[in-house]
Amino acid sequence: MNIEYAPIGIIRSPFKKTKGMPIQPAGAAGVKGTVELLGEFQEGLKDLDGFSHIVLIYHFHRSHGFKLAVVPFLDSESRGLFATRAPKRPNAIGLSVVQLEKIEDGVLHIRNVDILDGTPLLDIKPYVPEFDAPKEARIGWMQKAVATLSTRKSDDRFK
Repeated sequence: MNIEYAPIGIIRSPFKKTKGMPIQPAGAAGVKGTVELLGEFQEGLKDLDGFSHIVLIYHFHRSHGFKLAVVPFLDSESRGLFATRAPKRPNAIGLSVVQLEKIEDGVLHIRNVDILDGTPLLDIKPYVPEFDAPKEARIGWMQKAVATLSTRKSDDRFK
């Protein structure tokens, strides 16, 4: 089976290098960026301005290869890849929930951006807490780690 995706836009952020970047949107509080949607997809933005947050699905364009066991940014212990948010994955797909500030001429102005500048955008979905945030969720080994999120930054371990 062959699966192909084509970008629908480009994500712009202040992050030109992976080292020192926030590792999740919650660790990127206040960081502004934009999404430049290609012209042929701009009609699909109709009614999106009513949402405060959106889910960006994108391609980790600087990520190549993967390992099934990794030491994630939030830990010092090796973990199974699928129990982490590490960027080096069998399919280099990332997602971030960001705040949508406004839409102007096919450009989405967003906040809390943890994404590398120039990242190809694959899709946009509205964030709906009732769909996306289960009330009773367990977060496994990350339970202890999330308290340190705001102080953790990306390094070169997944280069």
